[in-house]
Amino acid sequence: MDNSGKEKEAAALMAEAEKKLKSSQSFFGSMFGGSSKLEEACDMYVRAANMYKMAKNWCAAGNAFSKAAHLHLQMQSKHDAATNLIDAGNAFKKADPQEAINCLNRAIEIYTDMGRFTIAAKHHMSIAEIYETELVDIDKAIAHFEQAADYYKGEESTSSANKCLLKVATYAAQLEQYQKAIEIYEQVGTHAMDSTLLKYSAKDHFFKAALCHFCVDMLNAKLAVQKYEEMFPAFSDSRECKLLKVKEYDTISRLDQWLTTMLLRIKKTIQDDENDLR
Repeated sequence: MDNSGKEKEAAALMAEAEKKLKSSQSFFGSMFGGSSKLEEACDMYVRAANMYKMAKNWCAAGNAFSKAAHLHLQMQSKHDAATNLIDAGNAFKKADPQEAINCLNRAIEIYTDMGRFTIAAKHHMSIAEIYETELVDIDKAIAHFEQAADYYKGEESTSSANKCLLKVATYAAQLEQYQKAIEIYEQVGTHAMDSTLLKYSAKDHFFKAALCHFCVDMLNAKLAVQKYEEMFPAFSDSRECKLLKVKEYDTISRLDQWLTTMLLRIKKTIQDDENDLR
C-alpha cells in the first residue's frame, strides 16, 4: 500500500472514531455501552495515527494521538493519556517542534500528578533538546535541563541529574554566566571524586571550572587551580591542566568549539589585564 492508500485508510479510521464518539455522547449511547464506545474510538484514533506515521504524515499522526489522549483523560486513564501525548510529541517533532513541546508538557503534567518524576524528567530533557536543536532558544533549553535535574535529584538519580547540570554549565559558560557554570562544574567534579568509576572525569570538570575562572579574573583563577590541585593532586599532571599552560595545544589535540571559545575569551582577558597595567 502506498502512502496515499495509507492516508485514506487512516482518514476512514478517523471518521469511524468520530462516529463512535458521537454515538457515545447520545442519550441512548451513554446509557448502553458509552464507555466501551469511547475505548473503541481511542483504539481507532491510535490505529489511524500509526497509519499516518507509516505515510509520514507527521502532523496528522500527532493530531490523531492527541485525540486519543483526550478521550483517555475523559475515561480517567491517565497513564494511557500520557503515553498517547508522548507519541503525539514524537510525531510532531518531525514537523511542528512547538506543538511537540506542547504535547510533551501536557504529558509531564500528568506524570508529575501521578508522582512519576523520573519519566517527567526524561521528557523535560526531550523538550530541552528541541529548544537546543530545532527552536534554538538556549534560555528555555537551560530551564528544562534544570527542571529535569531537579526531578532526577529528588528521585536519587544523581548521575542523570549531573548529566543535565553539565549541559546547563556548558550553556551558562557560553552566556558568560561564569559563576553559575563554576558552581556546577565543582559540584559535579566533587561528586565524581567519590566514585571509582567516575573519578577520572573529575579532572575534566575541574578543568572547565578553571577555564571559567580565567575568563573572569586571572588572580582568582590561579587560586582556584591551586585549590583543585590540593583537592585532586592528579589534576596538575592531567592533560587538561597542561592545556592551561600550552599555547600551541591545538596542534597536538584538536579543540572543540566550546573550548576554542573559552580559550579565546581567556586570551582577551589576559590582553585586557596587560593593557590595564600599561
